[in-house]
Amino acid sequence: MNRTCLAIILAAGDSTRMKSSMSKVLHSIARRPMIGHVMEAIRKTGISSAALVVGRDAEEVAAAARIGGIEVTPHLQAERLGTGHAVLAAREEIAAGYDDILVTYGDVPLITDAPLRAARQGLADGADIVVIGFHTDKPAGYGRLLVKDGELIAIREEKDASDAERMVTWCNSGLMAINGRKALDLLDRIRNDNAKGEYYLTDLVEIARSLGGKVVAVDAPETEVAGCNNRVELAAIERLWQERRRNELMLSGVTMIAPETVFLAYDTVIGRDTVIEPNVFFGPKTVVETDAIIHSFSHIEGAHVGAGAEIGPFARLRPGADLAEDAKVGNFCEVKNSKIGKGTKVNHLTYIGDSTVGAGSNIGAGAITCNYDGVNKYETHIGEHAFIGSNTSLVAPVSIGDGAYIASGSVITKDVPANALALGRARQEMKLERATFIRERALAFKAAKKPKD
Repeated sequence: MNRTCLAIILAAGDSTRMKSSMSKVLHSIARRPMIGHVMEAIRKTGISSAALVVGRDAEEVAAAARIGGIEVTPHLQAERLGTGHAVLAAREEIAAGYDDILVTYGDVPLITDAPLRAARQGLADGADIVVIGFHTDKPAGYGRLLVKDGELIAIREEKDASDAERMVTWCNSGLMAINGRKALDLLDRIRNDNAKGEYYLTDLVEIARSLGGKVVAVDAPETEVAGCNNRVELAAIERLWQERRRNELMLSGVTMIAPETVFLAYDTVIGRDTVIEPNVFFGPKTVVETDAIIHSFSHIEGAHVGAGAEIGPFARLRPGADLAEDAKVGNFCEVKNSKIGKGTKVNHLTYIGDSTVGAGSNIGAGAITCNYDGVNKYETHIGEHAFIGSNTSLVAPVSIGDGAYIASGSVITKDVPANALALGRARQEMKLERATFIRERALAFKAAKKPKD
C-alpha cells in the first residue's frame, strides 16, 4: 500500500483507576510498557510517523513509544475534552497532508497490525472514515455499529439505542482511520453540544455521511481491542498475551509440557524442538536455540542458551549469561555475565559471575567465582577441559589454565597454569576423642537451660 500514513496514539486518558503513581500506558504486559505493544503493531503496518497525545509522564511515555525507527512527536493534551479534542491536539501533524490518519489508543496492547491494515485498506478503497469494530456476546455498555448496504450509518450508544439496536453485537472499539486529505475539515466540524460538553470522535460517522462521504466498518477480534483501565484488566490482558504467544511458539515447534505455567517476555525467542518444563520464567532479551531443555522452576533473563543446552531445574540465568551448545547449568545454579563453553557442565549449587569458561570443563558442586569486593567487579577465566572441584572459591581476578585441576575445598587466589593441580586448603588435623568432649559439653549446656519442675 503506497500511501502515507500518520498514526495518532491517544495516551492521555484517565489512569486513576490503576491506583498508580505512573501513567497507565507505562504499565507492562510481558515486561514491556503497553504503549510499546501498540507501537509495535503500528510499526508492522509500515507506518513511520506517529503523533503521541500525552498527559502525565509525557517524557517517559514518549520514550517508551519510540521503537522500531518510528518517528514519534509528542503533543500535550492539557484539558481532557473528549476523543475528538484529543486527536486535534496533533493538528500540526494532521495538517502535513498524509493520505491516511490512523487513530488508536495507548492502552490496547493486544492489537495487531491486521485490523490496522484493514482500516487503511478501507480508505484506499474510497471510504472517508473506517471504524474498527468487534463482535461480542456481551455488548452491554458499548456503542453499536449500525450497518446498511455495506456502509456504516451510525454508532449508537446504548443509552440512545432502541430495543432492536441493543440486539446488535457488533460494537465500536474506538479505533478508526480517517481520510487524511479531509481529516482537519471533518474534525473541526465536531461539536460539544452534549451532556458532557465533550468532543466525540464517533461524531465523524454522521459528519462524513452528511457531506456525502463513505463510511465503513472493519472487524477485529474482541481480545485485540480490549482496553486496560485497572489492575484486574491488566492481569487479564497479560494472560491473553501469554496464551497467544505460547500458542505461536508451540505451533512453531516448541514443546511446553504445561504451557499455562510458562511466562514469556515480549521479545523471547525459542528455537524449534526445545522442551520447556512447567514453571519457567523468561525475562527480556532472551534467546534459546534449538533442541535445548529448560527444566522446571528456571528463571532466564537477558541470556543466550545454545543449541542442545540443558538448564535447571531451579537454575537462574541472569543478563549476560551466554551458553554454548550442549552446555549444562543444573539445579540451584546461577550464571551472570559469563560465557560457558561447549559441553561444559555447571551442575549444582554453583555461582559463575563475570567469567569465561572454556569448552568441556566441569564445575563442581558449590563452586563459586568471588567476583565482587564490595566496590568493583573482577573477572575469572577458566580454560578448556578444566576441573573445578566441589566447594572451590575462585577469588577474582584469576585465571585457570586449560586442563588444570582444582582440588575440592580450595580457595584459589593466584593464577593456575595449564594442566597444573592447585590445592588451596588447610592441612587436615585430627584430635582423638575431642568429639566426645564437644558433644558432652553441648548436652550439659542444653540441660542447664531446661526449666526445672
